[in-house]
Formats: sequence, C-alpha cells, structure tokens
Amino acid sequence: MDSASLTHEHTMQVPDEQGVYQLLVGGQVVYVGKTDADSGLRGRLSKHAWTIQHRQNLKPSDVQFKSARVFVFTAMDLEKLLIRHYAATSGEVWWNFSGFGSNDPGRNRDTTELRAAGFDAQYPIDLDHPVDIKADGGVPAARVLDALRAELPFTLRAEGEPGKVRKPHPDLVNSIVPPFAVKPATTREVLTAVLGTLPPGWQATALPGRIIIYRENREYSAGVVIGRS
Repeated sequence: MDSASLTHEHTMQVPDEQGVYQLLVGGQVVYVGKTDADSGLRGRLSKHAWTIQHRQNLKPSDVQFKSARVFVFTAMDLEKLLIRHYAATSGEVWWNFSGFGSNDPGRNRDTTELRAAGFDAQYPIDLDHPVDIKADGGVPAARVLDALRAELPFTLRAEGEPGKVRKPHPDLVNSIVPPFAVKPATTREVLTAVLGTLPPGWQATALPGRIIIYRENREYSAGVVIGRS
C-alpha cells in the first residue's frame, strides 16, 4: 500500500467511510487509528492534517499516511491488533500514547506537568508561524482573538465573563485593538497587539498544545509566558 503526505489535498481524496489508517514519520509507523461510519476516514485524517500544523520540529510534509476501508468490523479490535503488531515489529507507535490529538483539558489541568515523551513536548506549538487573521484592527480584543483562534490548529483559551465562561471577559470586549498599520503576521505578534490594549494584569502563556490568556501573574513549570499587559 502506497503512502501519501498528510495534507488537505490528499486527505480529501480518501473515502469518508469506516476503516483503519496509519501515520508515518520517516517511514516509521507512529500512530494507528480506526474510524466508524459516523466519523469516516476522510474526516479523521483531515483533522490530523490540521493538528500537525504550526509545530516546532515537525514539518507537515514529513508526515505520511496509509488508509484502508473496512466494510465490516468484527468483534476483534483491529486497532489494538495493529498497535500490538507494529509495537512488536518496529518499535512503539508512540503517538498513540503521547496525547496526540487530545482535546483541551481545561483550566484545572493547566498546571499539569508535561510528559517528556509526549507529543506536545517533542513538537511544541510554534508561536512564530505565519497567520493571516481576518481582522484589521479597530475592533474589540475578543474579536481579534476569535480571528486568531480560527487560524490555529490548537486551543486558544481566554478568561471568560465571571459566571458565564462562554462569554468573553468584559476587558476583552471593551478593549479596542487599534487599526493595524501593519497587520501582525504571526501568533506572537497578534497576541502582543491584544495585550497592548488590555488593562494591567493580563497574561498570555504558551502551555503544552495550547495558549491561555488570563488575568494573572504567574509562572508555569510547563509553560512559557508570551507577554503581559
């Protein structure tokens, strides 16, 4: 079975049906997965293709995939069989156990120590990767953050309104980011522009696999402070 680069162009050619797939880096299988009829191969591989963007030490072109449609899954867990097979023949399929593709663990897990062998430790998020936000300034900070969030393949979480965490904090709504003389071209530059408009006390931090923006002044053992207002 031939492999293809894990790009949007290639994943869109995959049938959106149930099946199994592999991800490879340098020819080595690093991840094995399966999908059912509700979440087909195309959708799952497209999500993975997005997840590997904006990472240090990892070029998306270095990641390949193979996939096969499976018409009927038996009671036997094909995914576990494949993981066991590749772990025995070519070493551990370590992305399966690395936190790759995990969802935002939430505020209560922001102080969790980073596993040295985890995906986020091996491939930290790249704050200097180019972005093209759909905002020109002259709008609330919350809207600029929404525009940045739409460009990022990882979580950007900001403090919400007290008691209504799904609504932006009033500081983010009431602080207007001035029109850009030169549009910020990276994640770091966008965050710097936002912090420059907020009242004192806000901090942006890069944590494993995500960025958080809260009213705080603290250091995280597994994080890097991007800036403070």
